[in-house]
Amino acid sequence: MEGHGRFGPDFVTAHRATHGVRTPEQRQLTYDIAVDPGFEHWRRWYGAQLALLPSPQADALARRLWLDEHFWPVTFELAAGAAIRSAGYTAVYEHDHGGLTPDWTAHTPSGELAFLVEVHTDQPAKETFGRIRAWKALERRIAEIPVGVVLVLQGTRHLAPKPPDAGTAKKIAREVRARLLDGPSTAKIHAHGYTLAVLADRFGRPLQSANGIRAQFAAPSGVAGPVDASRLVKAVDEKVSKYADLANHHNVPLVIAVGSHRFTSVDLADLDDLLAGASTIGFHFNVGDTYIGTKTVNPARPTQWTMPTNLAGLLWLHNQPPFNATARPNPDGHRQMPQRLAQMTTAAQ
Repeated sequence: MEGHGRFGPDFVTAHRATHGVRTPEQRQLTYDIAVDPGFEHWRRWYGAQLALLPSPQADALARRLWLDEHFWPVTFELAAGAAIRSAGYTAVYEHDHGGLTPDWTAHTPSGELAFLVEVHTDQPAKETFGRIRAWKALERRIAEIPVGVVLVLQGTRHLAPKPPDAGTAKKIAREVRARLLDGPSTAKIHAHGYTLAVLADRFGRPLQSANGIRAQFAAPSGVAGPVDASRLVKAVDEKVSKYADLANHHNVPLVIAVGSHRFTSVDLADLDDLLAGASTIGFHFNVGDTYIGTKTVNPARPTQWTMPTNLAGLLWLHNQPPFNATARPNPDGHRQMPQRLAQMTTAAQ
C-alpha cells in the first residue's frame, strides 16, 4: 500500500470482500466511502492523518472509523489534530493528565504546554443508522422493478413511519412489482401495512424515474426533524465543566472543537444564530418524509447561548474534506484563544 497509505487499494479490496457480500441493510452506511473510487480523496486524508499518530492509537482509530456511530467522531478528532498542527503547534492525542485525557494536548515548538482541545460530535441517536439502512434496503429492492415510475410512502403527518424489517421489505417489493407490472398506471399500492403512491404530474401522468426504466422509491430519510444547535452547545457546556479545572491547573486556554454529523444538518450558521440570539427555525427532510417533527419557538424571546468564561473559544470543524476549522473565539473568556487558532476563518473546501 506504499504511496496510497493505510486505506489504499489493498484495503479497498479487503473491505469489499468482507462487507460487500452482505445485504444492503446489513452493511455500515460508511461502506461507499470505504470502497468507492469517488471517495479516494477521503481515504487518502484519513490515511495521512493516522500516519501522524503512534501506531497503537492509529490502529485503534482505524478500527472504529468505518463503524457508523464512530465515523464522524473519529473524523472530527482527526480534523481537530490537523487544525492544531496547521496553527504551528505539536498535537498529542489523548495525553493522560492525571486521569483526565482531553482529546488533544497542544505544545509549542519548544515543547511548552500551549492549550487543551476536547472534541464533540453532534450526531443522532444510534438507532437512527438502523432506520436509514432499512429504508435504503427497501429502496434498492424497489429499484430492481422494471417499471420507470417514482413511488413515495403515504403515512400520517403526526408520527414518523417505522421502516420494515428485511422480511417485510422483501414482501413489499414483491407486491409492488406484481402490481406495477400488472398495471403501470396504478396510483396506490397497499402492501403489508404500508401504502405506496405513484407520483404524477398535474395531468396525472406518472413522473419518470431517475433510474430510467426501473422504479424509484423516495424513502423517508430516517432523520427528518428540526435543525437545532441547542443539543450541541449543551454538550459543550458539559465538556467545559469536565476540563476547566485541568486548564486552570496548567494555566492554559481550553478550546472545544465541534462538528456536526450530516444527519443532523446543524451547521456553523445555526451555531452563530444561537450565539447571537437570532430567532430562526429550520427543518431537514426529503421528498419521501411524511413526518418532520415539531418545534416550539418564542419569537419575542429567542434562545441565546453564552460561552462559559472558562472556554477560550470554539473550533467549528467542517464536514467536507479537508475538514477545515473555523474559529469562534470567546470575547469574555478568562484566557484567550491562541491567536493562530483564532484567525482560522477558512470555509469548507
